[in-house]
Amino acid sequence: MKKKTKDIGIEASQPEGSCGSEKCPWHGHLRIRGRIFTGRVLSSKPANTAIVSWNYHNYIPKYERYERRKTKIESHNPKCIDARPGDMVRIGECRPLSKSKRFVVFEKVKQ
Repeated sequence: MKKKTKDIGIEASQPEGSCGSEKCPWHGHLRIRGRIFTGRVLSSKPANTAIVSWNYHNYIPKYERYERRKTKIESHNPKCIDARPGDMVRIGECRPLSKSKRFVVFEKVKQ
């Protein structure tokens, strides 16, 4: 029997486990829309939360050079994905899930 896969509107691999959470894009009713980023998990200590970071360069015209910057975002970490520190993940924008969470982890990226 073939496993039924849910279409979340983004090309991503479905997690193997099941969580049954309403705040999961694969097993609940959460829609992903807006921006999508790839980053590394710095921490997963808060409950159902992953702090994701990525680096980028910003050009400064006055000095004709680039500066290094980084972004840290708190995102919802469903139990079926269970991202740990050091994992590369893809996060997508969704509706506000709490005071500080507006993104959800929807895929672990193979390194």
